[in-house]
Amino acid sequence: MAKKKLVLIGNGMAGIRTIEEILNLLPDYFDITVFGKEPYPNYNRIQLSKVLQGDTELKDIILNEWQWYEERNILLYPGETVMKIDKDEQIVYTDKGKEMPYDYVIIATGSNPFILPIPGSDLEGVTGFRDIADCERMINESKNFQHATVIGGGLLGLEAARGLLNLGMDVDVVELADYLMEAQLDQTAGELLQKELEAQGMHFHLKKQTVEVLGDERVTGVKFIDGSTMATDLVVMAVGIRPNVTLAHEAGLAVNRGIVVNDYMETSAANIYAVGECAEHDKTTYGLVAPLYEQGQALAKHICGMNHQGYKGSIVSTQLKVSGVDVFSAGVIKETAETKTMKVYDEWQKTYKKIVIDDGKLVGAVLYGNTKEGTKLFSYIKKKADVEEYLASQQNAVEEESIVATMSDDEIICGCNGVSKGAIVKAIKNDELTSLEEVKNATNAARSCGQCKGMVTDLLELTLGDEYSENSKETICGCTDLSREEVVAEIRQKGLTHTKEVMNVLGWKTEEGCSKCRPALNYYLGMINPIEYEDERESRFVNERLHANIQKDGTYSVVPRMYGGVTNAADLRKIADVAEKYNVGMIKMTGGQRIDLLGIKKEDLPNVWKELGMPSGYAYGKSVRTVKTCVGAQFCRFGTQDSVGMGIQLEKKFEGLNTPHKVKMGVSACPRNCSEGSVKDVGVVGLDGVWEIYVGGNGGTDLRQAELLARVKTEEEVLEYTAAFLQYYRENASYLERTSKFVERVGIEHVQKVVMDEALRQELGQRMDQALSAYKEPWKEAIKNETTLKELYQNITIQ
Repeated sequence: MAKKKLVLIGNGMAGIRTIEEILNLLPDYFDITVFGKEPYPNYNRIQLSKVLQGDTELKDIILNEWQWYEERNILLYPGETVMKIDKDEQIVYTDKGKEMPYDYVIIATGSNPFILPIPGSDLEGVTGFRDIADCERMINESKNFQHATVIGGGLLGLEAARGLLNLGMDVDVVELADYLMEAQLDQTAGELLQKELEAQGMHFHLKKQTVEVLGDERVTGVKFIDGSTMATDLVVMAVGIRPNVTLAHEAGLAVNRGIVVNDYMETSAANIYAVGECAEHDKTTYGLVAPLYEQGQALAKHICGMNHQGYKGSIVSTQLKVSGVDVFSAGVIKETAETKTMKVYDEWQKTYKKIVIDDGKLVGAVLYGNTKEGTKLFSYIKKKADVEEYLASQQNAVEEESIVATMSDDEIICGCNGVSKGAIVKAIKNDELTSLEEVKNATNAARSCGQCKGMVTDLLELTLGDEYSENSKETICGCTDLSREEVVAEIRQKGLTHTKEVMNVLGWKTEEGCSKCRPALNYYLGMINPIEYEDERESRFVNERLHANIQKDGTYSVVPRMYGGVTNAADLRKIADVAEKYNVGMIKMTGGQRIDLLGIKKEDLPNVWKELGMPSGYAYGKSVRTVKTCVGAQFCRFGTQDSVGMGIQLEKKFEGLNTPHKVKMGVSACPRNCSEGSVKDVGVVGLDGVWEIYVGGNGGTDLRQAELLARVKTEEEVLEYTAAFLQYYRENASYLERTSKFVERVGIEHVQKVVMDEALRQELGQRMDQALSAYKEPWKEAIKNETTLKELYQNITIQ
């Protein structure tokens, strides 16, 4: 089955975030092409003000490097603009003559800076502030000219003005309203902000309307409606943005202020979506990053066929990114006859807080001077919390304690990406994150505007305690700074073939690695290239190398394999003979319906295995271990299916399969579930004429009930769907991540979507067959020759 062709028009933050969300859900379903009019990879547009201010370099605001597109097989055409969409033929046309057919197209053309339609606005020296080119233009202008005028005293205008000041220019800010940031602040906060920025060197002209830009070829000044003028060398228009809807309008899509979309970001034309600043949802357009990401998430779920409620609009918050100034606002900021307010104004410390209350609910807030409470207030505003809940939280807070310590798990830390405190803490614990960069990569928190970096760092310190170090940066282990995804990508791209080569090429800090990274690398290499890769036994854990579990007294336990828990008299006789000859301390039935021989000395292990003549039950391996079964329809009066036969088929098919962590299965012949499939990695339940397959269960410390993956009719389909699930888990889970954690992390709906897709299922099945064909039972050859068997134990030490 051919992949669906997905074309993204626009390489900005909203569009690429949508692609990221799609790849997280269905990484191999779409053939993706991206057209971007700028000659750059995806970058963080909201950090441009920091570049202009000199706090950051251009290279530091790149969100997705060129390599990111290559690794995900995304065809990127930078510096190429889509000029036409033929919605009938489903083809897009570019300014460079390219014709690209599509099954789905996403319009993410963003917005354009609004240039006042006044005389002289087209003169040299007049610019907007929207992209890298605008930023570079202002930096270049500052080298040759002295006086800059910023028209617009809003968020973007003030950030531009601060940057121009840092570049050594004299800066005047012209604003039509009575005070600064009139759309985001009340008058008290606006006046406090003005005083601070005046102290930094800005000059303000309030209640001034610009009617003309003066000059012949280049700007020399501006003229106001009252007839007064002001000389200047550079004019920066920062009076707002307008959705870029030209392409959509010419394609005949419904357009109002923006491209009209529904809750699923669908336009008026089939298979055409819009997301970001160019989209208009429920008569509203958004210019801040958080709602655009929420739109992208809704679009991704919809285009991937997942059930969800769609996008329902956003409550937005604002923070000013100007050095030395802390400003925050969210929700309703202006009082009305129906609202009440709580205000705290400290003139000495220059701090101000206003909370707006409507019918006893928090609906808005303005903070100046101290914005640490902003994220918490934003969370309360979004859920329209009772004012009493907020007051109670204030009473319980300890002044010296970090604010994150008093926040509940559902409160939002990163407003841009909608990441809660609970989600970050869970990721830190489950994924063993130790640095800000790792949290950013794992959760997207602090990846956009960066205002929440301090709170994320506080959460790291709070969660890790004494183990936290600001300089710690480890992912797989302390031997490398690379994440699992980075290591796997490098192995694929560079064609690396063994663990030492990986360590050498990827710059491992320790020459031999450690007991944590060696087994992980060995697994990843075998997973990526199962046919040609030769398993490095020395890189496995000691239990796997000895094919036995070490006990606390230094002896070992041996578990021979019994397919489906079924044995025979001959095997039982061999087990009894071995137990007697080697003075086995205990013979015990395991929970997986196997016989465990405990108390065997290390030096006796080779002969024990030789005399048993049975394959290992892999009770020690990061692999498929056992398939527990009930007696089934052959004997049980409640049984409806042959659970024993099904269990034996599953165990024989996946025998010895290397997996990120141990995998246990259970097969029951009726809903009474005697084999406990509801808490297995894979649980199969036989009903009358149908099999149910459950995945992601765990009966251990972190108890988790398995979730329904699929209902199928035949035993062949049980094997097929189970293979697809296990292979998807093998390819996408981190080493030592149980299926329970994996399914919880990616979501059962996503797993279902992958496995239910016939083409993807067949591809996964083929790769699974490849992996299984490479399996060699180490003991089958070894037990034929006592000398060879003993060689397996040479130089083995416990780690």
